[in-house]
Amino acid sequence: MKKIINKFIQFLGRSNYQVDEMLGYGDLISISATKFIQLFKGLVYKPFFKQSKGIIFIGKNSNIKFKSRISHGKSCQIGDNVEINALSKHGIQIGDNVSILRNTIIECTGVIRNLGEGLVIGNNVGIAQNCFIQVRGKLNIGDNVIIGPGVSIFTENHNFSNLSKYINEQGETRAGVTIEQGVWIAGGSIILDGVTIGANSIIAAGSVVNKDVTPNSIVGGIPAKIIKFR
Repeated sequence: MKKIINKFIQFLGRSNYQVDEMLGYGDLISISATKFIQLFKGLVYKPFFKQSKGIIFIGKNSNIKFKSRISHGKSCQIGDNVEINALSKHGIQIGDNVSILRNTIIECTGVIRNLGEGLVIGNNVGIAQNCFIQVRGKLNIGDNVIIGPGVSIFTENHNFSNLSKYINEQGETRAGVTIEQGVWIAGGSIILDGVTIGANSIIAAGSVVNKDVTPNSIVGGIPAKIIKFR
């Protein structure tokens, strides 16, 4: 049974993937049953996506709004209780072998007076549990990015310079965020609008990133600063 599962996962694009040898037959049956249910739900949703190139697994209680604005690649896994609102100017483009795990929220538009720009997620990207991804300005996530649990990404700032007006009357700026390939954003980090995180860099757990990050660097702290280079 393990060989069959390994081959199926490799077929989905996870080359050289091998399930742990410690998994018993009963464990594999339970996991396979859950995946079958998620696959069935994905097949039901599949015709409603803008483009669906492969298999999509959708967990229980997940809520995906404006599916017609979402494109996904060869394999996509959406966990339980995930909320995705794809209403935006350019929608959501998801690459191959992407996972979005339990309780994560992706919100492209907050108010319909000003739609969000859109989200691009590259190949082999993992977004862990309990993340909040706000897509007002453009958000680009490159290939092979790891986003740890509880990470928040913001692509908008409120204007506040005019003291004669309330902040909610002054509009917003949307510089957008770019996360280049090979980045690891560790758990609990916050990425603020206008930031580019350079390729193959690491954001230490709990950091607040408010300025660009140099490629191949390790940054941490509030605000995040360079700790060292890889």
